[in-house]
Amino acid sequence: MKSDLNDLKAFIAVAQAGGFRSGAKESGASASGYSEAIRRLEIKTGVRLLHRTTRSVVPTEAGQLLLSRLLPALGEVEAALDSVNQFRDKPVGTLKLNVPMSAARLVLPAIIPGFLAAYPDVQLEIVTEESFVDIFAAGCDAGIRYDERLEQDMIAVPVGARIQRFALAASPGYLQKHGCPKHPQELMQHACIRGRFPGGNLAVWEFEKEGELLRIDASGPLIVRIGGAVDLGVDAAAADCGLVYLFEEWLQPRFISGELVPVLEDWWPAFSGPFLYYSGRRFVPASLRAFIDYIKAI
Repeated sequence: MKSDLNDLKAFIAVAQAGGFRSGAKESGASASGYSEAIRRLEIKTGVRLLHRTTRSVVPTEAGQLLLSRLLPALGEVEAALDSVNQFRDKPVGTLKLNVPMSAARLVLPAIIPGFLAAYPDVQLEIVTEESFVDIFAAGCDAGIRYDERLEQDMIAVPVGARIQRFALAASPGYLQKHGCPKHPQELMQHACIRGRFPGGNLAVWEFEKEGELLRIDASGPLIVRIGGAVDLGVDAAAADCGLVYLFEEWLQPRFISGELVPVLEDWWPAFSGPFLYYSGRRFVPASLRAFIDYIKAI
């Protein structure tokens, strides 16, 4: 049974990663070992489970059916093993969180060091993802998102600052050369550094003052991918390339250094902070329960 279970885990890893080498690398195994495991599995089932080409590996119809049955089944096995964690002094195991880059940058640094110190036997893995994904299909235990992107059947726990703001900023050099806008509408005549979501849409800049809400779809010399390229946009703004619109906390170090200065601050919109979310219909691993208890305590 042990070898069969390992073969099934190899199949899952290869199918989800889309290749033997990448699947083996993520699992710390060898590509040749995983190839042999899939071969044994296909001989045992009598059907081809994976379509193999020089560029990709994808499940066949039979492989997709097997994958859909295996994921929840192995999840139950892991939950059963994890259930004995309650008899330990402190939980042990892994905790995988799916979070946006903003949470990795602004929320988790204040939480992770203390959590790891309190639970030294828990291994924490952080996956940054800007799109809303099925966290369980992605192999994650929980995620962090803002309330407008939470599914209705999820349990949500507040994490981090409860009120945040989007801020508009520019360098002193840019403002000296082009002037400082007095109203959001004037941004249409300015160079604006925009962000694009992974899905392709440009992020619209929102401003609010005394009940008036404005959505500005300005243009500019630079568009950066929301996520990993955001800091490039901030650097460009500090180098006099244009105005940047981002989380106030993200820009705060640049305000302190003087590289950037606030613009239209009385129009900055406030919004509720993020939530840790997880399914209430699945077994909650001990490592996740410990994380939930920790963020509630602080």
